[in-house]
Amino acid sequence: MSLLASRGPSHSGVLHEYAPKLVAFEFTPPTEGINKTNSLIFVGGLTDGFCTVPYVSKLAKALENTDWSVFSVLLSSSYAGWGVGSLDRDIEELGQCVRFIRDIKASRQPGALTKAGKIAIMGHSTGSQDVLHYLYSPNPVPNKDFDFGLQHMVRPELDGAILQAPASDREGLEAIIESSSQPDELRKVYDQLVSFAKKQPFTAEKSDTILPMNLTAKLSFPPNTPLSARRFLSLVSPSSPEEPSDDDLFSSDLNDKRLQETFGMVGTRGIIKSKLLCLYSGEDEYCPHWVDKELLLRRWQQATEAGGAKWDAENSAVIPGASHNVHDEGQQDLIDRVLRYLQTL
Repeated sequence: MSLLASRGPSHSGVLHEYAPKLVAFEFTPPTEGINKTNSLIFVGGLTDGFCTVPYVSKLAKALENTDWSVFSVLLSSSYAGWGVGSLDRDIEELGQCVRFIRDIKASRQPGALTKAGKIAIMGHSTGSQDVLHYLYSPNPVPNKDFDFGLQHMVRPELDGAILQAPASDREGLEAIIESSSQPDELRKVYDQLVSFAKKQPFTAEKSDTILPMNLTAKLSFPPNTPLSARRFLSLVSPSSPEEPSDDDLFSSDLNDKRLQETFGMVGTRGIIKSKLLCLYSGEDEYCPHWVDKELLLRRWQQATEAGGAKWDAENSAVIPGASHNVHDEGQQDLIDRVLRYLQTL
């Protein structure tokens, strides 16, 4: 195969610097102009960046004849940055992106009385953790010791929010260990990393401790990505389900009280003006076989509505045949559901 044949498609659009060293790509066909009123911000998962989730460009194409444009956002945790990132930092940067997009969209509209554009955020995989964290956390988020100078600002309101492939990192790792040809060996590696991370989460200078990469690679984490003790403990959440970490939002064994503290707080925070949409992949390879996806969605819906927020019961679904990133089967179903949802905002 030639090098040229292996390249992916090109995409027309505008690259925006929404904050220092942070950018977002707006899909905009050359013949269309850049005057669409409404915006859908896409947030990828661990290791994701531009064009790593296959349905995003197709979703942008499907929205060409609407008032919605799609922005693919890069956070400092994108690509290999997730290993030393945090949900708190992610939602701070998302808030910056929302403010930036709102300002540039307003500047494109002639006249002072122009109706304000709508903004929705769609998270994929761990990007869904970002979206839920954005919606339920205190606003602004209290500063923590590991924020390293980050000053949290009040997050702007959203007109809509979408969770796509909200699989549990903790349960996904459990499935990897269980299905391994050497589960006992992997369990020893896991225990060793948890022990190391708990003993020395930070250096003497109060910076992140990086775990041995030869060990994290054995648990299927990318072998070339630094992973801090702090983020590792958040992702694998060894004290769950009794004391889940920040990243442990979607595990099937979390009790109703925990769901009341997350999904159930969305209404209390009042950040989202409309319904919450959830799209789980029916054949998600990162979701263990023992998870009842339909039951999980019903529990999340009950917690969300009990807290006073709205849930899009009509469009939320487990998409039949869809893989984690909806590479092929289920793409059109997903896109149709997103389009119907955006039309209701």
